[in-house]
Amino acid sequence: MADPTRKPGLRRDLGFLQATSLSINEMVGIGPFITIPLLLATMGGPQALLGWLIGAALAFCDGLVWAELGAAMPKAGGSYYYLRDAYGPQSAGRWLSFLVVWQVMFSAPLSVASGAIGFANYFHYLAPSLSSGEVRVLASLVPLALVLLLYRRIRTVGNLSVVMLAGVLAGCLWIIVSGVPHVSPSRIFDFPPGAFHPSLIFWAGLGHATLYALYDYFGYYNVCYLAEEIRDPGRVIPRAILASIAIVGVMYLLMNTSILSVVPWREAEHSHFIASTYIQILHGRWAGRAMTLLMLWIAFVSVFSLLLGYSRVPYAAAVDGNFFKIFARLHPTEDFPNVSLVALGVVASAFSLLKLPEVIASLVATRVLLQYLPQAVGFFVLRVRRPEMPRPFRMWLYPIPGVISVLGWIYILITSAGDSLAFALAIFVLGTAAYLLRARKRQEWPFEARKSLA
Repeated sequence: MADPTRKPGLRRDLGFLQATSLSINEMVGIGPFITIPLLLATMGGPQALLGWLIGAALAFCDGLVWAELGAAMPKAGGSYYYLRDAYGPQSAGRWLSFLVVWQVMFSAPLSVASGAIGFANYFHYLAPSLSSGEVRVLASLVPLALVLLLYRRIRTVGNLSVVMLAGVLAGCLWIIVSGVPHVSPSRIFDFPPGAFHPSLIFWAGLGHATLYALYDYFGYYNVCYLAEEIRDPGRVIPRAILASIAIVGVMYLLMNTSILSVVPWREAEHSHFIASTYIQILHGRWAGRAMTLLMLWIAFVSVFSLLLGYSRVPYAAAVDGNFFKIFARLHPTEDFPNVSLVALGVVASAFSLLKLPEVIASLVATRVLLQYLPQAVGFFVLRVRRPEMPRPFRMWLYPIPGVISVLGWIYILITSAGDSLAFALAIFVLGTAAYLLRARKRQEWPFEARKSLA
């Protein structure tokens, strides 16, 4: 029974273990098991592993940005508050923070949809008789199932994430342990002629490979969206971010080298079930089916964590008065943002009917343009504007990681495919138009200044 004397609000029920588990669950999703073939095809050989290394370095540098900001401003919503405070809550920060929430309404469902599509595609391995239309319908049902599972108190969700992590680690460790006795440098470094020729095609291909790698690393910042539900956030948030990046980076490198040692890259780049194919070669058909079941578990767990974290962003903005009021609603007894959760889940269900490559490229370009790049720049702006702000954690080797983060995001945008960048720009333009219309009606920045001068 609910306590009638308790003030409604988010509860700090998550510790370091739960926070790190949620981040790893989101990072180690179905992503690497569906992007390995795409990554290899992009660069035409195992030199594409450079994309994994560059992606890991960029994720770690950007993780230090998130770690400092998250520890200094432990509020639900993450980037929404970072951009608002960095650029000014009554000036450009209001516009940029609105754009963060606006893009979340598109990129978060796209990200959930990518995991749902991966889930359905691997399920097709077990049920090859399913038509392509039936596979798409299955994908669209996954986000709706997630909403039902997440429709409960955060403590229950946090404990459930630790249990889910066990299945994630089991799948990854099976791949790594099975591959260690078969590690083959001749296959891992079987580069085609001219693989490292520094041409325009090489740099563009490396950019695309890094884009796919970053898609797989995305999620290290998930704890920042849950900051108001984390105990001792100034200490836990930085540790959870950096620990999850380090653990996942090592796992990804070991998984990639293991798979390429067993499955020749010329075959792997055409595989739709690379993890199942890999295990089947080593242990037989039954093992391939067992691995597929683990892939389904991993896919479901990752989008579970993702939808959980992103559902807090529209809520935070609405509470702050910078987004639609309905998203500020909490469940009457369990204190979680139920309207935001349901809305994102329904949109994700619709996006799950789209094709996977376009979904991945579009969501990465959108996030970089409207969130990660402005945030990395805003990190430096905030250091200058508010040097007195308490910072329980400070970026290591400042300012080098921050500069690398800014340059890395610019590189990703420059080398993005035309359609994905066009999609991101369209979201930017539409979001800006929506903000200006709303701001004009409410006499907020930039119209507030004009009013005072009239």
